[in-house]
Amino acid sequence: MGSMLREAVAPEQQPILYLQLAFTATFFAGVFQASLGFLRLGFIVDFLSKATLTGFMGGAAVIVSLQQLKGLLGIVHFTTHMGFVDVMASVVRRHSEWQWQTIVMGVAFLAILLGTRQISARNPRLFWVSAAAPLTSVIASTIISYLCRGHGISIIGDLPRGVNPPSMNMLVFSGSYVALAVKTGIMTGILSLTEGIAVGRTFASINNYNVDGNKEMMAIGVMNMAGSCASCYVTTGSFSRSAVNYSAGCRTAVSNIVMASAVLVTLLFLMPLFHYTPNVILSAIIITAVAGLIDVRGAAKLWKVDKLDFCACVAAFLGVLLVSVQVGLSIAVGISLFKILLQVTRPNTVVMGLVPGTQSYRSMAQYREAVRVPPFLVVGVESAIYFANSTYLVERIMRYLREEEERAAKANLCGVRCIVLDMSAVTAIDTSGLDALAEMKRVLDKRGIDLVLANPVGSVTERMYNSVVGETFGSDRIFFSVAEAVAAAPYKAQP
Repeated sequence: MGSMLREAVAPEQQPILYLQLAFTATFFAGVFQASLGFLRLGFIVDFLSKATLTGFMGGAAVIVSLQQLKGLLGIVHFTTHMGFVDVMASVVRRHSEWQWQTIVMGVAFLAILLGTRQISARNPRLFWVSAAAPLTSVIASTIISYLCRGHGISIIGDLPRGVNPPSMNMLVFSGSYVALAVKTGIMTGILSLTEGIAVGRTFASINNYNVDGNKEMMAIGVMNMAGSCASCYVTTGSFSRSAVNYSAGCRTAVSNIVMASAVLVTLLFLMPLFHYTPNVILSAIIITAVAGLIDVRGAAKLWKVDKLDFCACVAAFLGVLLVSVQVGLSIAVGISLFKILLQVTRPNTVVMGLVPGTQSYRSMAQYREAVRVPPFLVVGVESAIYFANSTYLVERIMRYLREEEERAAKANLCGVRCIVLDMSAVTAIDTSGLDALAEMKRVLDKRGIDLVLANPVGSVTERMYNSVVGETFGSDRIFFSVAEAVAAAPYKAQP
């Protein structure tokens, strides 16, 4: 938001206009987000697969942890960028600012917090140990910081009391900058919505519950519309604070009400108490919260099961780590979409054989005992047939035919006289798929090879009979099963 608004307005020279545009952009971001939820476009979040979330979660956890090096090392002048390279470069360049007192305190409390997590993990009945550890650490570190004041430990310092004033009167809906506010609102709205839902689905996958994308969109949108009237710029679900909330054992939305009430009371009355709270303890708490969200075992399982999912996971991780959260998610979603397109345009097909002692035909690659039944070639299609894959399917079936005829010629067996197409897994077919079947039948008829269909589902059969394919095949070339198609042929199978 800042980079987009700074292209037209300098906050140093026009601070009031800059605030007006920021609040207005936040309002439009909320309207855009809530509209997506109202229009039931929550299915968009389905493009955030488990593999994508694993990479995003790991990358975001590392980035959040690296950001805490500022407090953990006592660095004053730290980079505002989130990238791994920028953060590490800033840490190295500012090594002269490292404070050994801060480092000692940070490492000590970090060890205590991680230790309490292990205690609760090994003995669930002691869950309260890890839940109480952050607040206890804040109190203890504040006391230590007060007693050791003036010894190089960075503290929060003076914090103003009260809440920000209403900003409804600063929303602008006319003038030359409205287009900029709308554009900024839509862009930041998309980014914050993507991050917020990604965070939500991350913790949903950990706790095995579902996230309603439409409700998430509406909630985030209403939140930003309300926030624009209360001096807030566009925001979304916080990864670090959600991790802290989760690690404390919170499970329902009531925790948000308690948290908001506690924040309000703190802002109004308790701010002076945090004067001596060291920044390092806040960093230690956040690092502890996000450390357990790096799922190395999950990534290893992805490598074993699906290499493309593993690539999406790594892309999300490296994108978040090296560039930004938005870029990481964009790359990972792009890889996920590529995987969908690959599966649609290159569906799985198998040559099927008869399992001895049964009337069942199964994939010969999966069932080694399955045997061919010359002069039949049984091919199973395991996908819907669309315009995007119909040509590929025809080419694949013709290639199976060539390979089978070459094999038969070498073994001095009879050639293929009938192709049985098992369509039990074909859930849908469009006009391009119907035309491809009709054209393939005409080609095979010229070569004296029959083409019959076995077990098409109801919707596919209905669409076939409503098109020219029904006339081309006829009812005598469509069968309930592969075994029935083989038995009905005028020539005898030769297993």
